[in-house]
Amino acid sequence: MISKTEEKFVVEGPIYNGHSIEARRIEISFDSGLIKNVSSPRGDANLMVDDDQIIFPGMIDVHIHAREDASQVQNYKETFRSAGEAAIHGGVVGIIEMPNNKIAPIDDETYRQKRELAKNSAIEILLYAGIGPKTRPLSFPVPYKAYMGPSIGDLFFKDDEELRDAIAHYREKWVSFHAEDPVLLEKYKGAPSHVESRPPEAEAKAVEFVVELVKEFGIRANVCHLSTRKGLETILKARDQGYEITCEATPHHLAFDQELISTFPNPGFFQCNPPIRFRDDRIAIFEAYKAGEIDFLATDHAPHTLEENERGISGMPHLDHYGAFIFWLRDQGVSWEIIHKTACLNPGKFFSEYSPDRYGRIEPGFVGSLTVLNPNLGQTVRRSSVRSNAGWSPFEGYEFSGSVTHTIVRGRHYQIRQE
Repeated sequence: MISKTEEKFVVEGPIYNGHSIEARRIEISFDSGLIKNVSSPRGDANLMVDDDQIIFPGMIDVHIHAREDASQVQNYKETFRSAGEAAIHGGVVGIIEMPNNKIAPIDDETYRQKRELAKNSAIEILLYAGIGPKTRPLSFPVPYKAYMGPSIGDLFFKDDEELRDAIAHYREKWVSFHAEDPVLLEKYKGAPSHVESRPPEAEAKAVEFVVELVKEFGIRANVCHLSTRKGLETILKARDQGYEITCEATPHHLAFDQELISTFPNPGFFQCNPPIRFRDDRIAIFEAYKAGEIDFLATDHAPHTLEENERGISGMPHLDHYGAFIFWLRDQGVSWEIIHKTACLNPGKFFSEYSPDRYGRIEPGFVGSLTVLNPNLGQTVRRSSVRSNAGWSPFEGYEFSGSVTHTIVRGRHYQIRQE
């Protein structure tokens, strides 16, 4: 066993390198948190990973809500510290956090204030800055988020023209969109059900407008939590025309549709924006994910309390079970290559654009953060094991076929025990 006095943390075991699984020795510097060397195993390491497990580059969730800001009024939902604990439990080493706070990070000062709070987390955190009708780009590089329809405070748009006027100031920036058309949301807000109040055409129309903005202003667009076949088809057509546009899929939009949640132990847990769709849309999104046409596996972790969920507030917590959900994907025939691409490689590239360090690969010079998965150690989700302040999971009672056993963050080792 190697001592920490040697100023490095060493892991040996089977790594997934993007194409195949091979036994490797990974040396991580305690000082820099970076990988110093990757070589053949020697049988002497701080952590010896069994042959039936797999070491991935640390997984990154590009869409979560931690809720903490300078006002502190929503800390009961989630702080950066508790979000980090939930992420580690789920095998996640980095998160990108959304700006729909009471005090939104929309300028240099509010962004820096929130970034200071984010330092309380044990994992790496990148923050989105918010775009609203009157905002302007920050003086330093950050990713941006635009809520096309109603959100917290005034950080949303009443129609396409108001959004176009704002995006004109963000040329060539990375902008992620919550793509639901505000005019259609207003039209259907009195519908008898949540699903009917946010119809598929609201997303389809919004995605079409995002493509217009890409063409007009040269922004690099990302469509969050894609949920419809029509939205997907619009994105793929734009890519074929040479435009840069990425998209996310969530666990709930991949795994559930309105027919399926009716048979789930707690169907009320699954209210979200955009809503859980019907089977045709879910299958289209899943098949696109399986084929490599979706860029990110992102949870849209929304840590409302169970009481808030029962009152009809949309959103559900997912961070605790990001790594476990990998095995649902695997059981449905998704390849390790696609999982690596959407949970490690692509999120790592995104993260690296706004960091002095590089993420997403197990190579010298990249960040020494790793996720260790055991495909043979099943996990039943129980409320008692949830680390998020939300204190519950939509997957309660569900048995995943594998689990996270270790999370390593810049050489700091966390052994994950599933209760």
